[in-house]
Amino acid sequence: MNILRTHIEKIIPLADEEFELIKSCFHSKKFSKREFVIRENDTVEDVYFIISGLMKLFINDRGAKEHIISFSMEDWWETDYMAFYTQSKATQFLQCLEETEVLSLSFKDYEKLCSQIPKMEHFFLKKAIGGHIANQKRILSLLTLTAKERYEQLLQSYPTLLQRIPKTVLASYLGVSRETLSRLFADSK
Repeated sequence: MNILRTHIEKIIPLADEEFELIKSCFHSKKFSKREFVIRENDTVEDVYFIISGLMKLFINDRGAKEHIISFSMEDWWETDYMAFYTQSKATQFLQCLEETEVLSLSFKDYEKLCSQIPKMEHFFLKKAIGGHIANQKRILSLLTLTAKERYEQLLQSYPTLLQRIPKTVLASYLGVSRETLSRLFADSK
């Protein structure tokens, strides 16, 4: 739980009694590699703070082709946010790419924290804004950059992430074939 406190205190200071309440709202969970945390049409009860491991958030189109929305790793938050905040059914899948340990926070406890510790609303707002900016950058890169430029951008932003992701999954994220990714990978060495 010290990891969580350090993470939160990068944005807001916490008194010990505040952190005791925060701690009581989070629950430790472990998932196996390839295990689904969320499946399409699930009720999304929790948001996850990742302690260790790696996850991918994705959708399947009508042809069952996988489209990866994002990856999430240590010190990041992930869920199907639309379903979480609206308390509706999931439209996305969340799957572990590695053994993953998380701290989960239910929607009910999220609301409790925001109500009882108002500065937690500021913390969650800052995290949401950061996520929104990252999503906009991703959309803009898909609209304006070549596959090679997207690969180089990902390599520059998250160099260790590339070593943890299977090439077929990385190709899906970049929106290219496995063969195109192999050429990009060879060109960048």
